[in-house]
Amino acid sequence: MTTTTPWDHELDARGLLCPLPVLKARKRLQGMQPGQVLRILATDPAAVVDVPHFCTESGHGYLGSEPAGEAIAYLIRRR
Repeated sequence: MTTTTPWDHELDARGLLCPLPVLKARKRLQGMQPGQVLRILATDPAAVVDVPHFCTESGHGYLGSEPAGEAIAYLIRRR
């Protein structure tokens, strides 16, 4: 999926393995305003499952993902 949603904050989680990308995203989202978008760059193969699951469990909006060089960019809208 290709997204054109602009983001407010970016988290570079490349090279981190499960559960660190999601844990760092949770911490970053806590400091953001409702409605702001976080873009996570991750290379962890498990992130394709972990990020959407985290959004479902925490109530944040999962906006999709797209390739970003060697990583995948995930977009989350803060609840």
